[in-house]
Amino acid sequence: MPSPLLSLAPPPLSPLCLACAALFTLMAGPSFAQASSAATAGAVSTLREVVVSGSRSERAIDDVPASIDVITGDDLDPARVQDIRDLVRDVPNMSVKRAPQRFGGVTGSTGRDGNAGFNLRGLEGNRVLLTVDGIRVPRELSSGVFGSAAFGRDYYDLGLISRVEIVRGASSALYGSDGLAGMVAMFTTEPKDLLQPGQTFGGRVGLRASSEDDSRGVGVTLVGRPSDSLQWLGSVQVGRSHELDNQGENFALNSTRTAPNPQKDKSVSALGKLVLTPGGGQRHTLTLEHVDKSGDVQGYTARATANGFQTLNVDGSTDMERSRLSWDGRFRIDAAWADELRATVGYQQAESQEVTQELRRSLTTTLQSGRSRDVTYTEKLWQGVLQAEKARALDADWAQKLVYGVDVSVARMDNLVTGTGAPGYESYPLKRFPPTRETNTALFVQSEFATERWSLIPALRYDRFDLKAGNNALYPLQPASLSDSALSPKLGAIFRAAPELSLFANLAAGFKAPSPLQLNNYFQNAFAFYRTIPNPNLKPERSRTFELGARDLVGPFQWEAAVFSGRYKDFIEDLVVVGGIQGDPTNPLTYQAINRGKVSLSGFELKGRLAVGKATDLRLAFGQTRGKDTTLGLPLNSVNPARLVLGVDHRIGDWKLGASLTHAAKKSGSDINRSDVANQFATPGYTTLDLRASWQVSRATRLSAAIHNLTDRKYWEWTNVRGVAANSPVLDAYTAPGRSLSLALVTDF
Repeated sequence: MPSPLLSLAPPPLSPLCLACAALFTLMAGPSFAQASSAATAGAVSTLREVVVSGSRSERAIDDVPASIDVITGDDLDPARVQDIRDLVRDVPNMSVKRAPQRFGGVTGSTGRDGNAGFNLRGLEGNRVLLTVDGIRVPRELSSGVFGSAAFGRDYYDLGLISRVEIVRGASSALYGSDGLAGMVAMFTTEPKDLLQPGQTFGGRVGLRASSEDDSRGVGVTLVGRPSDSLQWLGSVQVGRSHELDNQGENFALNSTRTAPNPQKDKSVSALGKLVLTPGGGQRHTLTLEHVDKSGDVQGYTARATANGFQTLNVDGSTDMERSRLSWDGRFRIDAAWADELRATVGYQQAESQEVTQELRRSLTTTLQSGRSRDVTYTEKLWQGVLQAEKARALDADWAQKLVYGVDVSVARMDNLVTGTGAPGYESYPLKRFPPTRETNTALFVQSEFATERWSLIPALRYDRFDLKAGNNALYPLQPASLSDSALSPKLGAIFRAAPELSLFANLAAGFKAPSPLQLNNYFQNAFAFYRTIPNPNLKPERSRTFELGARDLVGPFQWEAAVFSGRYKDFIEDLVVVGGIQGDPTNPLTYQAINRGKVSLSGFELKGRLAVGKATDLRLAFGQTRGKDTTLGLPLNSVNPARLVLGVDHRIGDWKLGASLTHAAKKSGSDINRSDVANQFATPGYTTLDLRASWQVSRATRLSAAIHNLTDRKYWEWTNVRGVAANSPVLDAYTAPGRSLSLALVTDF
């Protein structure tokens, strides 16, 4: 029986995709640029950018058999990139959900997860692996059982980040659970990023502001080299902002409001690093990172009359903190079993809290009463990796590079729901899932066989995970525990058809372990007689992905194109009716998380940059994904419409000028699953224009500015408006920001 990987077919191409390909061909011109010879094992051309995430070791992008986006340097200019939404604005098949905050007193969590996380090729949430310096980012936690609370994954401060790598396709063969769609790896600033040759002390001061959310921020980073073997870095970033703008024009102080609810946010982040290089091929990096984001919202949109009460006022507050201490050590040992040994140990503690306070009045007695809900989610993580690398020549033509090791993590997750004026069917405090310890142990190996023209890269990882739930007085059910394993193979291949052209293919398996909430979700309504129960029989979600592409990353015309396809099974649906009858006290309606979903995804991506002379660059990025829930035979609503970005950058003396034209296709009605919302709003297509400019005031100082949505176009992003009916009277509340200006001033010294 043939492998299911081999049955994955390339996706059909839409008219927009074909037009994009034609434009790409015109940009290419009659011939490709000449380049140096392809790198053999152990030799990497200095013209090629080096990445880490695609193979767990440093290598050139064109030596990785997968699509990778690298965001660094000017692409992280704070005038252009203020948060993770801006970060992926021009990245094909990628977006960040940011719904408006329109939550209720104790129910309705719309928008409370903020910048919820990344959507990559149609998958989102915990199905995309996120790391900072190799340490996993806390999970997303959102479910109707938490009422007015929803916890996203924006535990970042981009002022501390110097590099982002986005790897597409299942990544479990190297990194284990959660990488069904791929991964986003962020790397914090290193002292060497700011220290000039011969410099012993320096730093950077940055100021930024944006009218999009009336934000402003300041960052100070100091670096030093007290000796040849020691470097240090200290950085503090402080920011303030208000509600994200939209194009709603109703400012009423009730549920008809379409303008944003008033909001005040603040953030304080810090990073400290010591880098020790004692000699003998050793390098030790000790990192301390802390990110703290908080906000307050005045919930005018929750003021309504229902169920015999008039809501007079709703206030919400959020606080999200993440602290990390990690050590990364590298040892050059030149032994028979390894050339280099790398060890990483990290401890991370994260806590998110969302509080809602409501004042309401009875319609029958006119008496006022208050109630509140306070929800907290905590996650503590120990993570350790021991990795060895060995390179050797096999014969005159072939060489081998071996990467292998062990990966261990222990996470402790907990939650608490408390407050005042609890619904009559339950009492505070309580837990929606019991305190849970998740232990993951893995062995991984990757072996690359390379010649001048070929690279074959098989990889295999074995994971054993254990979810151990403890008994707790605030969790009234008998908790379920779960142990299982996953074997994740991967096979990549690269063929260097010409010095400047390489073809790549990648077959990969991925998996995602169930979350504690999916395993032991608890909710019970003793009046309406419905409940949720644990499911000890959950299985991990699994994926099989295939990608075929070509790239040329050298010369005046650089480009990459890829088609991809994936099959995903055992998707976990959180609240599925598994029995019972609503209203029957002897047999209440029962919900449970179960493995039910099967999904297929396929698509096309294209990226290119053409140097026109010495001063002008043209850029192109296009992405299209098709998705289907094959269990139900319906479209997958997490898939965004196709998007095309055309850009130009031009240099004039000390100035850099640029423009980007973005076109997003409409969301076709045939591409929407209307099972939940029969009259789901289908977003029309839109085109926006952004302008940017950067002035190198002096050798060390740069002033930059960006204007987004220059024409003040009114539009909706599909990812933010899912679940909203086309006839909703507050549809404009979900519009994207109009015209906005952002500024940044950065000085190095």
